[in-house]
Amino acid sequence: MAHLEDQRSTVYHVDPSHPETDTLPTLRTEELLLNMGPQHPSTHGVLKVILELEGERIVKSTPVMGFLHRGVEKLAEHGTYHQFIPHTDRLDYVCAMYNNFAYCRAVEKLMGITVPDRAEYLRTIVAEVQRIIGHLFWLGTQALDIGAMTVFFYTFRDREILLDWFDELCGARLTTSWYRIGGVERDFTPELEQKIRKFLDYFPPKIDEYVVFLERNRIWLARTKGVAVISAEDALSFGLSGPTLRGSGVDYDLRKYESYGAYPRCEFSVPVGKNGDTYDRYWIRIEEMRESIKIIRQCMDQMEPGPIMADVPSVTLPPKERVFTNLESMIQQFKLFSQGFDAPVGEIYCGTEAHKGELGFYIVSTGGGRPYRLKIRAPSFIHMGAFDHMARGYMIADAITIFGTYDIVMGECDR
Repeated sequence: MAHLEDQRSTVYHVDPSHPETDTLPTLRTEELLLNMGPQHPSTHGVLKVILELEGERIVKSTPVMGFLHRGVEKLAEHGTYHQFIPHTDRLDYVCAMYNNFAYCRAVEKLMGITVPDRAEYLRTIVAEVQRIIGHLFWLGTQALDIGAMTVFFYTFRDREILLDWFDELCGARLTTSWYRIGGVERDFTPELEQKIRKFLDYFPPKIDEYVVFLERNRIWLARTKGVAVISAEDALSFGLSGPTLRGSGVDYDLRKYESYGAYPRCEFSVPVGKNGDTYDRYWIRIEEMRESIKIIRQCMDQMEPGPIMADVPSVTLPPKERVFTNLESMIQQFKLFSQGFDAPVGEIYCGTEAHKGELGFYIVSTGGGRPYRLKIRAPSFIHMGAFDHMARGYMIADAITIFGTYDIVMGECDR
């Protein structure tokens, strides 16, 4: 605040009864503190931001989070590895399938479980369908926040088709639990496979429709081009990932460079921006939907019949020999405070390229049937750390655009 004190205009204390009141200068100050949220509908969740303003220009912004904290990481310690899967649905409830995928991959990495080939293809297809759903939701709401209502109806029209698939696949549309440790709950039906192939031809022209609506709209271009610019160096420094990082020109995608699932057998490109602004991040999401269609088509063509689940018991234990040397110094402390648990025998971190960015699970295991500790690297939370840096110097109206460019969901952010 010290740097703002020098910029303040003189403030006079006025006595209205004084006869010379009319001759005094007008009262004014150039600094204003504004609370935006937590009820603000354009913050995409229960989020509060304290804005320090000069006129309508943002001098500093401080996100205040934690309104939706539910202790999900602590809940993981009180159930088996399998029982925690439905809790991951409620993190990013817009893209629940990807939370399931990321968590199951982390547990499989900890336990050394090999997933059958067909299950890997099924998982990859559903993950890319979920990526399209996430980007459609983002595109519709971002356009709505800026003032383009038509795009919202078009994206939600196509999103409904995909949510109907989820209903047919696992009986739920939003908070889904279809992924399992070692595979998936059930296979595609022939009818569902036919619907997916039909959608692969239906959807690309629809993406072109969205582009026509927005890229010929001068308001959309004015509100996105050159707004919330962040350089590649700063993006890396803040730990950004996903479209937010790639929009700044950093070619980093876990599907390509730490490949998993069926991605090593698929040919696809990683879109990378140049300017690091809101428009580049929009363009990357559009191109990612096109690439997702390519990935799904290749998986459908390559997938062959086979088992969809590894031979995994309902209560799965990590291998006892999986001891990590960097935990040896902590074993004595854990013995004292674990209240009956064995000493830790393993730790693992596994990152997955969700539609928002890198969604990671860090698990410390005691060798029992549940995690000793679990920590979630939520891209929504990481990205909010860069909000002040990206918002400074822009207008109040741009703050909503900047929220949208991250594609945050507060259930994932607060956990």
